Amino acid sequence: MTSAPAIGFEYRPSRLLARLLAAVLVLVMLSIASCGLAWWLKLALAVLAAGSWSHAMRHRTDADVTAAGWTAEGGWNLRRANGDDAAATLRSFRVLGAFVLLRLRAPDRRVTTLLLAPDNSDADIRRRLRMRLAVRQVTDPAS
Repeated sequence: MTSAPAIGFEYRPSRLLARLLAAVLVLVMLSIASCGLAWWLKLALAVLAAGSWSHAMRHRTDADVTAAGWTAEGGWNLRRANGDDAAATLRSFRVLGAFVLLRLRAPDRRVTTLLLAPDNSDADIRRRLRMRLAVRQVTDPAS
């Protein structure tokens, strides 16, 4: 059997995820406003929700990754915004419909999370990734 070709793609943060997180924040704020708690408790919950949203927006993606590649041998390579390349290993992945979530760890122990969504990646790249990840899961179920 021949090895699978390398998969490379440019990466930018998903705007769709940011919109979904904003919609969830609006729903949370509406539910807090309409509940029967005291005003000071509503205020505390609203501040907590806004802080959680702010934290999620800051940490939703690794903005310093501009490109990634999966070699035919199975290694990962990350291109950082400063132009440096870093080798990485795949720690875990999830496929959720049209979305592919990758968690990669560089040798400096930094964990990078990449969300490939319809708004920031090509459908063919996501399909090829899903196929290779499925093969990897079948051949190495411990990962």
